[in-house]
Amino acid sequence: MKTWFITGASRGFGRIWAEAALTRGDRVAATARDHRALQDLTEAYGDRVLPLTLDVTDRSAVFDAVSRAAETFGQLDVVVNNAGYGLFGMVEEATEEQARAQLETNFFGALWVTQAALPVLRAQGTGHILQVSSIGGIGAFPTLGLYNASKWALEGLSEALSAELAPLGPKVTIVEPGPFGTDWSGDSAVHTEPIGAYEPVRQARRAGAAARTPDDPALTAGVILQLVDSEEPPLRLFLGPYPYLLAEKLYRNRLATWNDWRWLAEQAAPGQEGDPA
Repeated sequence: MKTWFITGASRGFGRIWAEAALTRGDRVAATARDHRALQDLTEAYGDRVLPLTLDVTDRSAVFDAVSRAAETFGQLDVVVNNAGYGLFGMVEEATEEQARAQLETNFFGALWVTQAALPVLRAQGTGHILQVSSIGGIGAFPTLGLYNASKWALEGLSEALSAELAPLGPKVTIVEPGPFGTDWSGDSAVHTEPIGAYEPVRQARRAGAAARTPDDPALTAGVILQLVDSEEPPLRLFLGPYPYLLAEKLYRNRLATWNDWRWLAEQAAPGQEGDPA
């Protein structure tokens, strides 16, 4: 039996993974902005669920919630940073409030949960942090610049964290879903005030999104259970087949560009060759 701490457990991946864990007999500290959205879980699974009201942008509240979960269950085995939302709009269109709120939730919220959980995981010498990123965490797309920024930041933080924890026991996996039918682009999304000059870009983006059928998020439940049961989990894991096609194209193009311009890059330090870090 594992003990989970899951943010954003009222809907989407968070709800699906919480139910999957509980169904197989695990315990879950489930957080949501309103714990009443978790009432059906407590009715179905009793004291194996600890419902917690939590706004992940409140660092003090995050530390209190993680502490309460650890005290209630005696351990933390899986910490899932799932809380987040999409900010849709061009970079120029985003207000300061919208930009900061996107980073506060998607990046800083995950950072606060991670920092709060680490003392528990280090003391145990075990544990697994799942950072829910996106295919938008390795590639950037028009109308999603601020969302991409939040996920790229989370990816960099998590890769460094994984190296820091390597000798200590706990593991980190960055989960990178492709397009799934969650609420990410629905009621929880935020949209900027459009600038007319960008309408052709916006229309092209809409057409591309409409051409893809989102996958069923319920299909990820068994994958996540296998992931957290793995003795040596990967640093990164795609969800669904679509990310592979996109990632291969992205990295081919990046390598080609770097190599095409290597003649100029090397002029910055003629004759100098260093080992990669």
